[in-house]
Amino acid sequence: MHDRTIAELAAGLSRGDFSSVELTRSVLAAIDQAGDLNAFITVTPEQALVEAEAADARRARGDAGPLTGVPIAHKDIFCTEGVRTSCGSHMLDTFVPPYDAFVVERLRAAGAVMVGKTNMDEFAMGSSNETSWYGPVRNPWDSTAVPGGSSGGSAAAVAARLVPGATGTDTGGSIRQPAALTGICGLKPTYGRVSRYGMVAFASSLDQAGPMATDARDLALMLSAMAGFDPRDSTCVERGVPDYAAALGQQDLAGLRIGLPREYFSAEGVDPGVTRAIEEAVEVFRAAGAEIRDISLPNTELAVPVYYVIAPAEASSNLSRFDGVRYGHRCSDPVDLEDLYKRSRGEGFGEEVKRRIMVGTYALSAGYYDAYYLKAQRVRRMIRDDFARALEEVDVIAAPTAPSTAFALGSKADDPVQMYLSDIFTIAVNLAGLPALSLPAGFSGGRPVGLQLIGHYFDEARLLGAAHGYQQHTDWHSRRPGAEG
Repeated sequence: MHDRTIAELAAGLSRGDFSSVELTRSVLAAIDQAGDLNAFITVTPEQALVEAEAADARRARGDAGPLTGVPIAHKDIFCTEGVRTSCGSHMLDTFVPPYDAFVVERLRAAGAVMVGKTNMDEFAMGSSNETSWYGPVRNPWDSTAVPGGSSGGSAAAVAARLVPGATGTDTGGSIRQPAALTGICGLKPTYGRVSRYGMVAFASSLDQAGPMATDARDLALMLSAMAGFDPRDSTCVERGVPDYAAALGQQDLAGLRIGLPREYFSAEGVDPGVTRAIEEAVEVFRAAGAEIRDISLPNTELAVPVYYVIAPAEASSNLSRFDGVRYGHRCSDPVDLEDLYKRSRGEGFGEEVKRRIMVGTYALSAGYYDAYYLKAQRVRRMIRDDFARALEEVDVIAAPTAPSTAFALGSKADDPVQMYLSDIFTIAVNLAGLPALSLPAGFSGGRPVGLQLIGHYFDEARLLGAAHGYQQHTDWHSRRPGAEG
């Protein structure tokens, strides 16, 4: 059962080949046996089996959807009623929310069974899943390599076939980059497509929740359940939700206009094996009738410095709420309020989180706001305009997801700048608020390579259709760790 997609599991459940309880027990056993990956922070077997029983009863009543009874995992950044939500941080190690996040509500309503909460970079700050207070996650393809971050636990769990699907969040590439490094599919929807209610904030103008799974059809099934308007989130867009899975068969690669941004293909430091795999993927599209065009995104090189002004600034503001007073880690025996603040935050936050808080506080401070934060927002608009002009000429933009395959654990831990550059091809999409996905496109040195597809606002259906069409001509998405790459 562990090699099956969400769609295949749903079909098996519908036929009665197995029950949700049987499936959930099998998934829980696999998670227990794969503890060395460190993909999970919390596993919820009792709750999962209760939900599985309810899903079986729902199917017996004839009231089941495609996700009913299918086990999934949630990134530990989503609030889950009665279940610890730690954000990979000592600060929230004991935090148990009294409510569910919107994404959790929607997937629960669809009948999905939550089996646990996945490991992540602390407060979603990282590109390797090494900043977690609970230790690093290991890549199922190579246990000496990182799975990418910050949604590395979700990516590793799906890649290892512990669960068929999981949720993630993407602030600067944190769904797409780990999807690429672990050989799965990951979708960052348009900003505002999925409510951020109950998702612990990192950078509010950039954060977006999305699905992670083995193929485009499963992403479509999950997104149909996750997307929708939520009045509790002022940035959520009131817009109808298409049946993304049904739309997959309505699209053809023939005539699809695909743009190749020259800045992405001439960037320094890109692994030649990654370039080769992406070029071969483009040829698959060309052979299927797609029209390939060269385009330009001239402000691409400014995306990383702009992001590392805006994101830390917003993080500095958002994380100020964790002060040891109302919830989160509280130091012992504070002598006064100042001591409480300093020691609670000093003990509760890890080094990378502290680094970004300091950078963000500096950028927002008097005398520097105009020079850094305001200027970064102006350049952000320029980056957005670049995409707008390019997407007038093409339907989809294709590029590498990451400049390299999965790198070794610890190899960039002492060099924050090199770590930040891991997201060089994904960050601009978040700054523009566009939808994008990563899908497997081959291997380099035995490790997966990800192809990134970027689309128009709220045009996730076309992106998913393009990815699905590609996967009808290739089998990279069906490869799993242990098989030859």
